[in-house]
Amino acid sequence: MRILVSADMEGATGVTCPADVLPGGPAWERMRPVFTGDVNAAVAGLLVWAETVLVNEAHWTMRNLLLERLDRRATMITGRHKPLSMMEGVQYGGIDGVVFLGYHAGAGSGGVLAHTYLANSITGVWLDGERAGEGRLNAALAAEFGVPVILVTGDDKTVEDASGYAPEALGVAVKRYVSRYAAECRTPEATALDITAAAEGAAELAGRVDPVVLPHRFEIEFDAEHLVGAATVVPGVEAEGGRRVSYESATMYEGIRCFKAVTTVVSAAVEEQYG
Repeated sequence: MRILVSADMEGATGVTCPADVLPGGPAWERMRPVFTGDVNAAVAGLLVWAETVLVNEAHWTMRNLLLERLDRRATMITGRHKPLSMMEGVQYGGIDGVVFLGYHAGAGSGGVLAHTYLANSITGVWLDGERAGEGRLNAALAAEFGVPVILVTGDDKTVEDASGYAPEALGVAVKRYVSRYAAECRTPEATALDITAAAEGAAELAGRVDPVVLPHRFEIEFDAEHLVGAATVVPGVEAEGGRRVSYESATMYEGIRCFKAVTTVVSAAVEEQYG
């Protein structure tokens, strides 16, 4: 049995503000070992049942986890510009379950550092008419490869959101949402115990399922009208009026790659604080 851990940072233990997750600063350096500790706690539980665990770095530069502190039994994909970004590894086969670790609520929702792919600019994403954060998008992609989501960790809003797209998955709330930049946090020692216990239970839920391959419709809303013009440079993306664009894809694989292209173009169209 082989498990993929998609590891994001905003939902990690103790993270509450941008400085905690923006690479290069002292707060980020302080949180890197804590983030790595969350991952190691999951690896320890998963390996009670699984043979191997593959960790995919899913946050920002995708160079945040400390390899030298990672559980030696795991392997890690680190670095940027991966074909499937947050879900790199799921497409190569042999994955029996995926863990969304350190995830967060989506843009336009309540939650600590809530966003969808871009820290700003995007105010909402809808997949087939349902508001979608990164969890829902990535779960739909995993389903296309026959891989179930077995565990989600993050703040309480993240765990609540996961019940809508992965109702069978176990959840661990490592902190309670107070505001976008505040949370009631538990210590790393306490959350590690819960993550390990949940990961052990989640591993028993792993097992490949029938792939769900469907066409999808994406809608994306921005915080500024000029970003519509930027996004529609991507073939197939159309303006919907106001600050929205939409596109359709034959598969989730195609859809998430188009989404990645849209977010890349849009991020380049934002200049400093003015957006």
